[in-house]
Amino acid sequence: MAATPQIGTHLDAFLAIHAARGLASVLRATAESARLLAHLIRRGGLAGSHHAPVGPAHDGVAQKALDVIADDMFISGLKGAGVRAVVSEERDDAVVLDADGTFLVAIDPLDGSNNIEANTSIGTLVCVLDAPAGEFKPACFLQPGVSQRAAGFVLYGPHTDFVFTIGSGVHMATLDPDSDAFRMSGFDLGVLSGTNEFAINASNSRYWPAPVRAYIEDCLEGDEGPRGRNFNMRWVGSVVADVYRILIRGGVYLYPEDSREGYGQGRLRLLYEANPIALLIEQAGGAAIDGFHRVLDVKPTSLHVRTPLIFGSKDKVERIARYYSEGGAMPRAPLFGKRGLLRR
Repeated sequence: MAATPQIGTHLDAFLAIHAARGLASVLRATAESARLLAHLIRRGGLAGSHHAPVGPAHDGVAQKALDVIADDMFISGLKGAGVRAVVSEERDDAVVLDADGTFLVAIDPLDGSNNIEANTSIGTLVCVLDAPAGEFKPACFLQPGVSQRAAGFVLYGPHTDFVFTIGSGVHMATLDPDSDAFRMSGFDLGVLSGTNEFAINASNSRYWPAPVRAYIEDCLEGDEGPRGRNFNMRWVGSVVADVYRILIRGGVYLYPEDSREGYGQGRLRLLYEANPIALLIEQAGGAAIDGFHRVLDVKPTSLHVRTPLIFGSKDKVERIARYYSEGGAMPRAPLFGKRGLLRR
């Protein structure tokens, strides 16, 4: 890095030194939209029924009022920031902003919208890619995650944090309520190993593939099982909240493919959910896979293609990858009811 950054440095000042000029403009625009959205979220019911359903999105999933508001905020905010086009979870098609823009942005404007009514942490995910030369086509977005120029997420929780990477570590800026500006609050975040936490939606256990069931059952057996220690389960229902926790204190997150209709390829979107998370986690020393492959190596086949996602501490992800490689084609429980794949 060009200079030693300091806690409290204004985000704009940090980006001016450490990010390429055009890339800095995209991240500043993202932060500004997040600042405005954070104000609206803090008002809660005073600003209207944010959790009210407003109709189905492009994939038939019900949109909440705040989904639509957040989508409009970010797309409007990215105009004039050198962005050629945007892909959003809330829209079928890409939106062209600037024919001369040099970047593409893929975004989930509001992750975890089912948590709005419960006043639980929600967030935003963003992926930044180079716009290929020539005429824009939606296929320009179909780049593997390793091609990302920047990635980040915003967590709207007890405090609002913007966590991002520009390819040289993971840094964090916090929205200062006194100055109403994002100020740097963390640098070079690293995913810890050895943490006894995993995040998964256990209510779906009967649908999990055999390797995931085996891994979780081995964890649940605690100090009497093959792992020789006790584990805690965490699940927020907003992937941004879970990735934030893992960046701060380690652990592993699993959202695998399963046998339910529509879940055979996982549920998270590769382009604007799994890819930015995977880049952030790898930049912080962790790992992210879809079970068999490194997420960042997978080339999207469509704008909204889904993927399984397993990420977190590198030692845990590597262990889960071994469960997949040794048992991915094996039958599901009851085979793994008492014997895990790696018990030897």
